[in-house]
Amino acid sequence: MFENKKIFILGMAKSGFEAAKLLATRNNKILITDQKEQKEEHVSELKRLGVEYIVTDHPEEILDQSYDVLIKNPGIRKDHVCVEKARKLKIPVINEVEMAAKLLPKNVHIIAVTGSNGKTTTVTITYEILAAMGFPVYLVGNIGTPLSSIVNQIKENDMIVIEVSDHQLCDMYEFHPNIAVLTNLSEVHLDFHGDYKTYKNVKKKLFQNMTTHDIAILNHDNYDVMELTSDLKCKKLYFSGTQQKDCYVMNGYIWYQDEKVIALDDIRVQGMHNYENIMCAILVAAQYGLDREVIREVLGNFGGVEHRMEYVRKLHGRTFYNDSKATNNKSTEIALDAFTAPTIVLLGGLDRGQSFDELEPHMEHVKHVICYGETKDKIKAFCDRIKKDCIVLDDLEESVKAAYNLSDEGDVILLSPACASWDQFETFEERGELFKKIVEELN
Repeated sequence: MFENKKIFILGMAKSGFEAAKLLATRNNKILITDQKEQKEEHVSELKRLGVEYIVTDHPEEILDQSYDVLIKNPGIRKDHVCVEKARKLKIPVINEVEMAAKLLPKNVHIIAVTGSNGKTTTVTITYEILAAMGFPVYLVGNIGTPLSSIVNQIKENDMIVIEVSDHQLCDMYEFHPNIAVLTNLSEVHLDFHGDYKTYKNVKKKLFQNMTTHDIAILNHDNYDVMELTSDLKCKKLYFSGTQQKDCYVMNGYIWYQDEKVIALDDIRVQGMHNYENIMCAILVAAQYGLDREVIREVLGNFGGVEHRMEYVRKLHGRTFYNDSKATNNKSTEIALDAFTAPTIVLLGGLDRGQSFDELEPHMEHVKHVICYGETKDKIKAFCDRIKKDCIVLDDLEESVKAAYNLSDEGDVILLSPACASWDQFETFEERGELFKKIVEELN
């Protein structure tokens, strides 16, 4: 499988680059295309491996019937002309995860996590607990490390914890996790999928190949999760912040099967959204032999993931937080609810056609809004409607400096954009790193 094939990779990025490297070790003829020039060291490495790389706005002009498969970058839409041409030519269209999973050894334990929010935190905690329990485990996927990059290191019975996005699930057909986690569902990425029903059905694809021997870990408090997964064939385990299910929060503790696992006060990252992520990880760990001491140690030290409610610095009584990973309203709602101090929030980014009205009930402690990017006019109109002070600027640097100048001692200055970064940045990580750099340079 994936040996001596002719393979077309549409879109470089990390996943395309690692897919090309992996496939090049299996005597395949590979062409990779992208609209943008790539790093010279990446291009040189691909050339050394015999991979052909072409920069073009019209990859469909190169694609022909001689190709065995097209591997598509997850961010490329299904109606892209090159993808449509591949389907007309009956060339299979998959993505890097689907391809790499087919090349794994037998008996690898795959723990896959998806959901509208909480994926990165959940996979990180799960990985840290399993690693601390002594298992050979790898952390990959949408978190930033492509599965392709570790395939040649994996041995039988190793574990893989993988974050899977809805964009990735679109082009996955045979991927089969042993444990699949659905953290929650809310109306996000509708610009990509068209409507909420389609988005939910894409998320459900994570479970499509699971059998009665596999396990789904599900959010009992989320109506859409419960409705979507009602007919799954696999075993189902539930977590809840309100009811006594397989794992739950009650009386200041997280419980598993009616036994205390950890006191909430002993957990470094607070808030129900974090407890939900932790319960997912506990339910995964329980399938391999729950070690409460390990869990207490990991959760006592875990301070969160980068770009998610990340403390940056305190300057003249103002506290700065980087929540660049908040690319939708729900994530920003969680961030706003976390603070009772007067807050100046930086909002804005790619316009996906979304409304910001959902933020209104969460704006109680917001004293100023600074908005920028493609959505700045929408955000200004929203703020005017709810009578919240709002300043419109062009970019992140201007916005940070304006927030600092407006702030008083005791204020929180929060980057939580509620938008994707792609109008001005390549990734949310790039946006978050710039925010931190600007903040560190303030005096």
